[in-house]
Amino acid sequence: MTGHATRAAGVVVLLLIAWLIAAWADGMVRGACDRARIDITLGKFFAKVARWAVLVMAVLACLGVFGVNTTSFAAVLAAAGFAVGMALQGSLSNFASGVMLLIFRPFKVGDVVCVSGQTGKVDEIGLFTTTLDTADNRRLILPNGSVFGTPIENITHHDTRRVAVAVGVSYEADIDQTRSVLHSAAMGVPDHLEDPPPQIALMELGASSVDWQVRIWCKSSDYWAVREATTRAVKLALDGAGIGIPYPQMDVHVDGGIATPSA
Repeated sequence: MTGHATRAAGVVVLLLIAWLIAAWADGMVRGACDRARIDITLGKFFAKVARWAVLVMAVLACLGVFGVNTTSFAAVLAAAGFAVGMALQGSLSNFASGVMLLIFRPFKVGDVVCVSGQTGKVDEIGLFTTTLDTADNRRLILPNGSVFGTPIENITHHDTRRVAVAVGVSYEADIDQTRSVLHSAAMGVPDHLEDPPPQIALMELGASSVDWQVRIWCKSSDYWAVREATTRAVKLALDGAGIGIPYPQMDVHVDGGIATPSA
């Protein structure tokens, strides 16, 4: 009995020490993650893993004190871990992708991104899912596996963006006059940036029009307002100069005479 009491007392002391070490490991991991500026969600997860790892090892050591064969427990835990891993293969993939998103940070909360065919503002980057809010106020929850496994377009990563408005004019319009009219329209657009300056590009000779592109740089936050203002300015400027914007058209040539129905 004395031997059992001594071992029980030793186990209690070991568990208390393990509890203190687990708390210390939790705090150390969390502090290290904070200093490394790792996302708070990921930092808490790593801290909990360290805490429970210490406690599990302590419990196995206590079982060994009483002569329990821990080898079988290790085998059971390994088998259980393998079964759970197979069952949660998709979730583990999403978790791994979430960790990669939090570490490499291709985008952050508040950015407007296009991922997995969806466009929206990032509301939250979780360990398993990423949440987006669309322009028409719809909430999209995407698995991290589909986010990290596809091309990611961070639309608002840079402070400036280029507005490009395409327009086709009549073939009868003078090229140099058209360029001058479009340049004057671009220079009059509010909130455009002077550097780089607006550009007027002659793109191609289309099927029914001479195609141009008006390029203006602006702040990313002003993109849609500047785009609308540019489109309006181009239309008004061409109308004022008498330069037509033709409709798509097709000429049909008929060879030979046209048969007329007999009476």
